[in-house]
Amino acid sequence: MRGGHAFKEQREFIVALSGSFNVFVDDGIHKQSFSLNRSYYGLYIPCGLWRQMENFSTNALALVLSSTKFIESDYIRDYNAFLKYRREYEKQHI
Repeated sequence: MRGGHAFKEQREFIVALSGSFNVFVDDGIHKQSFSLNRSYYGLYIPCGLWRQMENFSTNALALVLSSTKFIESDYIRDYNAFLKYRREYEKQHI
């Protein structure tokens, strides 16, 4: 399992270069699971969504392309903090 987290600004594109794994995506209300198992398909994850990678097959290899360089302050690593962030985000964008 890969630890769950979200980004405030960063966007990602995830590809299974070999093997397979699942990516669970959560907007704070709805949750969806994606199975990645082809190197010619990928999953785009916009900012503001919680993601968690699980169920890696033997020798699975994930390629994660990022829209930005690493910025620690952009990470949300606690799920409850993520839910609070989403509530505040929704209030500002109504």
